[in-house]
Amino acid sequence: MSVKQAYEIAKEAYAKLGIDTDKVIKEVAEIPVSIHCWQGDDVRGFENPDGDLTGGIQTTGNYPGRARSIDELKADIEKIFTLIPGTKRLNLHAIYLDNLGGKVERNAIEPKHFETWIDFAKKNKIALDFNPTCFSHPNMKDGLTLSSPDDSVREYWVEHCIASRKIAEYFGKELGTMCYTNFWVPDGYKDIPVDRFAARARLKDSYDKIFVGEDTRYNLSGVESKVFGIGAESCTIGSHEFYMAYAMANNKMLTLDAGHYHPTEVISDKISSAMLYMNDVLLHVSRPVRWDSDHVVIFDDELKAIAQEIVRGGFEKRVHIGLDFFDASINRIAAWTIGTRNMQKALLFAKLEPTDMLRKAEWEGDFTTRLAMLEELKSYPFAAVWDYYCETQGVPVKEAWLAEVKNYEKTVLSAR
Repeated sequence: MSVKQAYEIAKEAYAKLGIDTDKVIKEVAEIPVSIHCWQGDDVRGFENPDGDLTGGIQTTGNYPGRARSIDELKADIEKIFTLIPGTKRLNLHAIYLDNLGGKVERNAIEPKHFETWIDFAKKNKIALDFNPTCFSHPNMKDGLTLSSPDDSVREYWVEHCIASRKIAEYFGKELGTMCYTNFWVPDGYKDIPVDRFAARARLKDSYDKIFVGEDTRYNLSGVESKVFGIGAESCTIGSHEFYMAYAMANNKMLTLDAGHYHPTEVISDKISSAMLYMNDVLLHVSRPVRWDSDHVVIFDDELKAIAQEIVRGGFEKRVHIGLDFFDASINRIAAWTIGTRNMQKALLFAKLEPTDMLRKAEWEGDFTTRLAMLEELKSYPFAAVWDYYCETQGVPVKEAWLAEVKNYEKTVLSAR
C-alpha cells in the first residue's frame, strides 16, 4: 500500500470524527518550531570551544562528528532541514558568534559578529531566535552573574545582555520577522544563603537596566526560571516565583523549560495558567530524566500534552516553541532529527483530536466518554497522516531519514 493510499483510509476515519486531515496538515506545516543550534557541538560555541562547560550544564558522551566551526555547524543544520517537515526557526546562543579572526569579549558583541547567520537565515528562508550566554565564562564569579554583589561583575553581564538584546532586534529587523530572545542565568548558591532578598533585588535591578529601550517591533524577550542546578542546589536566585512575577509586571514572556521544575511538575499544566495573564509564552521543550538532563525529546505523554495544550487553547500564535536538548552519546544529526520530528508529530497528533466533541463531553460531566475517546484516539491511523505529511513536505517518510544520516556520517562526519 502506498503512502497516499494509507492516507486516504486514515482521512476517511478521521472525517467521521469531523476532522479534515488536509486542513490539519496545512495548519501544522505553518506552526514554527525553533531548532537549537547547540545540539550540533555540545554547547561549546566558537568563543572558546575548548573551554569548560559551566553553569550547571552537562553533556554526556563523545560520539564522533561534533561540529568544530561555524561552517561545519551550518552544514549540519542544513542537513537536518532536509529531514524535518514544517516551518523551522533557528535558535542561537551568543557564543555562536563569528569572531572575525579575533577575540571578542561578551559585553562587546555586535550585530557584525552575526552577519553570517543573517545570510544563512535568508538563504534557508528561516527566522532566528537568540540567547545571551551567561555561563562558561571566568566572569561568572562565585556562581553569580546578574545577581552578583560585585558591581563590576554584575555590570559586565548587564552589558552582555543589552548587547544580546540589540543583536536580537537586529535579527528581527533584517529578517522581517519577530525574534524571540530568552534570558536565563544559572545564579544560585550551593549551600543555604542568608540574604536571598538582596540577591533577588540585584537580579531585578539588572533586568530593569537590560530592558530599557527594548524595541518590541523586532524582538520579544522571555525570562526563564529553574528549580535548582549543579552548584546551586540550595537556592536558585531566578526562581519560578521571581520570573513569573517579573514577566507579569514588566510585560515579558515567561519561558517554561520542561526540565526546570520539580520532577512531579510538567509544563503542559502551566501553559493555560500563563496564557490568562500574558500575551506570549516561550517554551523550551526537552526531556528531563529525574533532573534537567536535556535528553532528546521523544513522542511521550508529556510531549503530546504540551502540543495538546497549545492546540486546544488556540495558542499557536502566542506560544512560541523552542527545543532545548543535547546529547553527545549518539549521532548528533540523528538527535536533532528525532527530537524535532517528534515535536512535529505531537503537534499533528493534537490537531487530529476532535477537541470540540471532547470539550462538550467534559462540560456536560460525561467523563466516561471523555476518557474512552481519548484512549481510542491513540489507536487511530495517525501514523498514516504523519507519513503523508512528510511526503508532501518533501522529507523522508518513516525511518528513511536514518539511512541519510548514516550516509552523512560516513561521508562528512567521519572526516572530522
